[in-house]
Amino acid sequence: MSENFPDYVDVDYDDGNGEDPVDYQHIQDKIEKAIEVTREGLEEYENPAVMWTGGKDSTLTLYFIKEVADRFDLEVPPAVFIDHYQHFDEIHDFVDHWADEWDLEVIYARNEDVGEYVDEHGLEPGDDIDISELSEHNQHHVREILEYEEDTFPFLLDTYVGNHLLKTVALNDALETHDIDGVISGVRWDEQEARADETFFSPRHDPDIYPPHDRIQPILQFDEAAVWEAFWNFVVPDTVENFPEEGYVPEADDDLPEGVEQDDIPISPKYFAGFRSLGSEVSTEKSDEDPAWLQDLEGTTERAGRAQDKEDLMERLRDLGYM
Repeated sequence: MSENFPDYVDVDYDDGNGEDPVDYQHIQDKIEKAIEVTREGLEEYENPAVMWTGGKDSTLTLYFIKEVADRFDLEVPPAVFIDHYQHFDEIHDFVDHWADEWDLEVIYARNEDVGEYVDEHGLEPGDDIDISELSEHNQHHVREILEYEEDTFPFLLDTYVGNHLLKTVALNDALETHDIDGVISGVRWDEQEARADETFFSPRHDPDIYPPHDRIQPILQFDEAAVWEAFWNFVVPDTVENFPEEGYVPEADDDLPEGVEQDDIPISPKYFAGFRSLGSEVSTEKSDEDPAWLQDLEGTTERAGRAQDKEDLMERLRDLGYM
């Protein structure tokens, strides 16, 4: 990374401070702000990248990046996909398919040391990993940064040690390897309390914790309902041939316009199947039988299907570099 970072970046780190989704009342207000933040992110940073999980928020963010890059003659940055070894197979298939459709460069961030240990010992999720057999790099994170004192930890994504090694360490190593100075991510104010105070440009400059970089967050102002409104009225009509230009909201996985298949739509099939939030295969359950956008978005919790032990640790995890 340039020795001059962050001096060469001219962004307002207070932009969005004290705001929430109600400050952007209409979908057009939300979209205009997303375009503004995305354009600034692509123009200001020397080596930006977009975080892509295959979920709705990061895919919406990727849509804005593609649209802005095309409109203002900018380059589409690479996408970083954190492979934590516990994804649904459908997530891998979705990412591979749309990376090919959209001609994306994808950086697969993995903690290969942990992955090799798991393969060598034939572990299943929940089995114990012996910390003493991991690399010095991983042992340093466990002992010195997390101050974890046990001899083992379970091979589970949604735990303090597991999440940090499988996601945060993998991400930070990728940022360093690829010299990334701006991470464009799809976090939202309404998604979690730990994210409610984020700003559109959020500094991560402490070299003792992570490779110095900024978080660029174009869809903070969206709530869950607005994400789906944007998909069915803008993203899908703009992306899918034979889809009505005026938009259309399907009521089931087989309720699609004539000539359109589910694979044609840049929305994970897990959302059609009733999942509202996508985490690890072993700790995420569907919220309902209805597709995600038809569920009670205001009266129920979006991440209720996710393991809550990790959710409760979110603030501590974010301090270490988690998204």
